[in-house]
Amino acid sequence: MNEIRMVKPDDMHLHVRDGAIMATVIADTAKQFARAIIMPNLSKPIVNVARAEAYYKDIRTATSQLEPLMTLYFTNQLDINELEKVKESQYIHGIKLYPAGVTTNSESGIDSINDCFPIFEMMEKKDIPLLIHGEVNDPSIDIFDREKVFIDKHLTNICAKFPSLRIVFEHISTKDAVDFVSNANQKVSATITPQHILLNRNDLLVGGIKPHNYCLPIVKRSSHQKAVLNAAISGNSKFFLGTDSAPHLRSQKESSCGCAGIYSARTALEFYAQIFDECNALDKLENFASKFGADFYGLPQNKSYITLIKKDYEIPGSILIENEELIPFYAGETLKWQLSSN
Repeated sequence: MNEIRMVKPDDMHLHVRDGAIMATVIADTAKQFARAIIMPNLSKPIVNVARAEAYYKDIRTATSQLEPLMTLYFTNQLDINELEKVKESQYIHGIKLYPAGVTTNSESGIDSINDCFPIFEMMEKKDIPLLIHGEVNDPSIDIFDREKVFIDKHLTNICAKFPSLRIVFEHISTKDAVDFVSNANQKVSATITPQHILLNRNDLLVGGIKPHNYCLPIVKRSSHQKAVLNAAISGNSKFFLGTDSAPHLRSQKESSCGCAGIYSARTALEFYAQIFDECNALDKLENFASKFGADFYGLPQNKSYITLIKKDYEIPGSILIENEELIPFYAGETLKWQLSSN
């Protein structure tokens, strides 16, 4: 197969930031995706409906080609009044929970998951999706084990107590997460990134530290990488596309305390196409990219189509933003698929 025509996909986990970098991220995303679930962890987090709707307008000002699906940042101040506003808003599609300190701009996140149970109960009743960065923030836990420990300590209990709560286990990175989601009820799903399919910890650490391969959850050993790949190509509707594309300027990545995040938005769909092609699973790509996520969020499937062609494409070595560089995922490497210009 040398050409794929498919319903235009959605990115169900995207960081677009704000300021100068936002225009580049949105332009790259809009070429490939019709809609995107927008993460709320800005330097000034999106903690209420008013701020989310203002952020929505900022994104729509930058482009009319991408429909942003907004989320709120789960904080200790979230209450029933704000949940009522969420339910009434046409723009907001979920609430994102970050354990405090687990990733970029998560300092305002949650320290006690159990204290969130009253809000989970209300979210369940109002059918508001809970999007979870599933890692514990206990510094005594090995960073490679934090996803598994979150499952054992928290997620199993959340799903048992709130069986009708829609949950997205974001950017899964372990076999443990794959197995948990596969065996959970139909209200539980997961997003899968290109980096957690394409990378393992050797790609981060062998031959010197590769800061542009550093993300959170951190990439794991190859057995976990294989399990995530198999979930993506399985045809199981619980697993769908979410890039977790997260831009940081080169100076922020190549520093004494480099930021976590991989920028894949420029060629995200091409990554997935190459992955599915190499696994003889191109027939499953459209469902994974364009249908399963929309179905989970209760959205209509997109009416427009895109075409991918099997043709070599060299990813740029860098992207210039106001005289600073943004280094894309697999910078300088050649992909075997690209979007058709037709």
